[in-house]
Amino acid sequence: MGARLDRSSHEADRIWSNGDDLAVSLPSHPATRLLHRWTHAREQAEVVIAGATLMRGIVWFRRDLRLNDQPALTEACNECDEVIPLFVFDEPLLQSHVFSPACVNFMLGCLQELTTSLAGLGFQLQWRRGEPDEEVVQAAREWKADVVYWNRDYEPAAIDRDRKIQQALMTRGVAVHTFKDHVVFEAEEIRGSTGAPLQRYSAYRARWWTKWHATTPPLLPSPVRQRNQQGGTSSPRIALPTVEDLGYQTVPLSINPGEKESQRRLRWFLDGPVHCYVKGRNLPAIDGTSKLSPQFRFGTLSVRTAVHAALGTFAAGSRVSRRDVLTWIDELIWREFFQQILSAFPQVASSPFRSKDGLPRSRPSGAERNRLYAAWCEGQTGYPLVDAGMRQLNQTGWMHNRVRMVVASFLIKDLRIDWQSGERYFMQRLIDGDLAANNGNWQWASSTGTDSMPGYRIFNPMLQSRKFDPDGTYIRQYVPELAAVPTHRIHAPHMMTQEEQALAGCRLGTDYPLPIVDHRQAREEYLGLGKLQGTR
Repeated sequence: MGARLDRSSHEADRIWSNGDDLAVSLPSHPATRLLHRWTHAREQAEVVIAGATLMRGIVWFRRDLRLNDQPALTEACNECDEVIPLFVFDEPLLQSHVFSPACVNFMLGCLQELTTSLAGLGFQLQWRRGEPDEEVVQAAREWKADVVYWNRDYEPAAIDRDRKIQQALMTRGVAVHTFKDHVVFEAEEIRGSTGAPLQRYSAYRARWWTKWHATTPPLLPSPVRQRNQQGGTSSPRIALPTVEDLGYQTVPLSINPGEKESQRRLRWFLDGPVHCYVKGRNLPAIDGTSKLSPQFRFGTLSVRTAVHAALGTFAAGSRVSRRDVLTWIDELIWREFFQQILSAFPQVASSPFRSKDGLPRSRPSGAERNRLYAAWCEGQTGYPLVDAGMRQLNQTGWMHNRVRMVVASFLIKDLRIDWQSGERYFMQRLIDGDLAANNGNWQWASSTGTDSMPGYRIFNPMLQSRKFDPDGTYIRQYVPELAAVPTHRIHAPHMMTQEEQALAGCRLGTDYPLPIVDHRQAREEYLGLGKLQGTR
C-alpha cells in the first residue's frame, strides 16, 4: 500500500498550465515528489508476492464532480490497488423536487464529463439509484470493498445520512475515510476566542484570512492512470440516466457544466472582469461576475483552486487591483460563512436564526397573498427591475446577485410575504441552488439572520434600477414589452402619460402591469408595524 500524501507542505506554484487539459498543474511541494516516486515504484514492480491481498476502495462522488484537487479520489489512488468511482442518484431527494430542472440538468452534464474524464484514467464510473444509505453499503458488499472514501457534506440531512452509512460500513468491517473539500476551512477550524462559532461576518473574515496565511492550504496533484483495472468487481458500464428518467424536463442551460468549463470560466474571469469587479459586480446588464456558483455547488472547481488562482493574479507586473480581487474572494468567504452557520446552527434550515425575527405579523393572507406572491414569481409586479430579475430566474435558472437582493427585499418588505416562500421558490428554480447560501442570503435579506441587513433597510426597486441599470439594458432584455419605453421612464413606467404609452406601444394594465403595491406606502407600513411590535 502506498505512502500517504504529506499535506503539511504549504508551497504552491502556478495553477494554470498552457495545455488543453484540465488546466491545473501539480503543486511543487514534497507531496508531489512522494507521489511520483510511489507511482513509479508500483509501475516498475515485476514481482508479485504469492497470496498478496489487493486493496480495493470505493470513491463516493457527491458534491465534488472533478478530478483535480479532489481529496477523496487522490487518497484512494494513493492507498488502493483498485479504485471504483461511484455516484448515487438520491431517489427520495429527486422525487421531492427540491431542486430545479436546471440544477438537475447541470448535474447530469457534470456527470457525463466526469465519466469521460475518469475513463481516460482507466476508471469506470458506477452509478446507482435509490436511498444512499442502502446503495453505498450494498455496493461495498457486492464489490468486496475494503474502504470507502468521500468528501464531507455539511448540510444537516447529509450529516445524519453519512453518519448512518459510516456506522453501517464499519459494522461490516469496511473502513471509511472522509475529507474536507467543499470549503477551505470547516466550521471547527474558525472559532471565536471563547471557542464558539463566529456570528459576525467581519470577525469571521478576519479569522479566515489569518488561518489562510498561517496554513496556505495546498492543492493536491491530479490522479495518475490506474494500473489495475476494475475487471469483474463492478457491474458493466451502463449509460447515465436521462433527465426524463429522473423525473425532470430537459431545459437549456445558461451556464455550461463540467470541470473543463469551470477551469475555462475561471481563467476568463481572472483575465478580464475581475479587473473591475468592485464596480462591475453590481451591473446586471454586463457579464461582470464569475458565474461559478453552480460549479462550486457541484464541486467541478474547488474553492482552494479558485482562491489560489485569484491570489496568483498579484504576480509581478500585473495591473490587477488588489481591491477587486479581494472583493471577489470576499464572496467566497461569505459562502463559507453561511456554510459554517448552517453547520453550527442546523436549525436555520427550517427557522429564523433570531427568535425574534423582526417581521411584522400583519401579513396578507388568502387570495390577496396568493395574488401578490404569484405576481412576484411570474415577474408581473409592475416594478421593472424586480420583474426582469424574476423572469431571468424563470428563463435561465440564474439571477444576478444585486437583483437577488432587490427581489428578496421586495417580497419580504414590500409585499410582507414570509422569506421561506422566497427561499423555496429560488431552490425550485436556481441552477446553483445551495441550502447554506440560499438560506443565508434570504435570512440576510429578511433581517432574521445572524449578520443580516438592518430591518429598517428596504431597497427601493426604482432607485436600484436607476443606479445599477441606468439605461435599462437589463430590463429591456427580460421585459421586452418595455423595449420601446424611453430611458427616463424605463425605471417607473407607471409614470408614463397616455401619449407616452401610445408611442412606446405599451399600455399600462394591459401590456405591462401597474405596480401591485405602492413602494413608498408599503415601506411606511412595514416600518410602522415593526415599531408597534418593538421589533425595530
